[in-house]
Amino acid sequence: MTGPLESREAGLQRALSTRLLGMMAVGQSIGTGLFLGSGLSVKMAGPAVVVSYLIGAAITYLVMRALAEMTAAHPVAGSFGAYAEHYVSPLAGWVTRYTYCMAQVIAIGSQVLAASIYCRYWFPSTPAWVWIAAFSLALLAINSSDVGSFGEFEFWFALIKVIAIVLLVVFGVVLFAGIGVRRHGLENFTAHGGFFPHGPGGVWAAVTLAMFSYYGLEAAALGSGEAKDPERTVPRALRQALACLALFYTASIGILVGIVPWTEVGISESPFVRVYRLVGVPAAAGLMNFVVLTAALSSLNSNLYVTSRMLFSLARSGQAPKSLGALAARGVPRNAVLASGAGLAVAAALETLAADAAFVYMLGAALFGGMFCWAMVFVTHLRFRRAAGSWAGLGAIVAVMVTMAFLPDLRSAWIAGVPWLGAAALGYFLHARRRANGFDRVSGFRQR
Repeated sequence: MTGPLESREAGLQRALSTRLLGMMAVGQSIGTGLFLGSGLSVKMAGPAVVVSYLIGAAITYLVMRALAEMTAAHPVAGSFGAYAEHYVSPLAGWVTRYTYCMAQVIAIGSQVLAASIYCRYWFPSTPAWVWIAAFSLALLAINSSDVGSFGEFEFWFALIKVIAIVLLVVFGVVLFAGIGVRRHGLENFTAHGGFFPHGPGGVWAAVTLAMFSYYGLEAAALGSGEAKDPERTVPRALRQALACLALFYTASIGILVGIVPWTEVGISESPFVRVYRLVGVPAAAGLMNFVVLTAALSSLNSNLYVTSRMLFSLARSGQAPKSLGALAARGVPRNAVLASGAGLAVAAALETLAADAAFVYMLGAALFGGMFCWAMVFVTHLRFRRAAGSWAGLGAIVAVMVTMAFLPDLRSAWIAGVPWLGAAALGYFLHARRRANGFDRVSGFRQR
């Protein structure tokens, strides 16, 4: 069935299978934070952080269920941004899509900058700009190829991260069982204040960070415009990706806090490196540096994809320059890909040159934007179909966002996010006033 949304965004190739969509979502969600082991969520909840990740998985399930239902009805590249425009209002579609693009541009700028830093481990004298330029050009070329080739590349790229997590779980079992190494007991789960050292409040505070670990799963829905049999493959990919992430996160975090005392997580070295070293993996630090490098590049690759498809959707709806909605010979929105690359360059430059305070606000705007977009998924789904699960999910996301305002490490999200929403809304009204004259000078679309 082809509706107005599908007709408007027609022309993309349908070459992505459930396997490719699911791994793309997993690849975007699993970033460098899990491997580097900053320990912030563990510091908030202690060993009970496992419960925090399970609660985060439950909330994310409600998001993905609502998104899967709307995607089955409207498999388009603009996904939840296009649905917000269609079911809520053009203003909602504008703010949602531009907010998502903003969050992704900041994320990819951070990832390419991080990748250049990881390369210093092997090549300390090479300037960072060399790696930034090389990685940017390579990934832009991959995103400019046909979508089937992109999907296969991202699948194998993301698989490296998955293998690293699986190995951690296997090594954790070896350490707990004492197979060939000194046996580690379960005392770390109850030592240093017990399983709930900071009580229920600490568990809920850690949920706010756990939610960001699942952020990125919506990539499978954004690929629906290029999915084979999207009514079947996209919902299946979303379910499988969420199940994998929930298992990976809870198992790996549980093993980390079981082996490394939660009071020491993130202080001196990556918990992954510590586990690998305990089981005798040679060159554990170098191996983990390779893993976090590929983690950054895989996320960057997927982020470029979803940003370009959002820009493509905005252009096709007349809310961005018309050229961004053009398709190359192989059905790739190459202009949108290149525009995403320009945003990558700007973000990398800003994050390199900006003061620490400015970077904190940029990151805060991205965090706020991610949760705002998920909240809009529920708002839109309630206009699509009244469902108790969406009311519960919307309440949970709002509670997470309110909690962020009271956490010192996340308060900048509100300080930066609210002005961004105001600026995005102002941009819409200025755009609408131009279109009121009958012709939009920005997009090239004529008003009917």
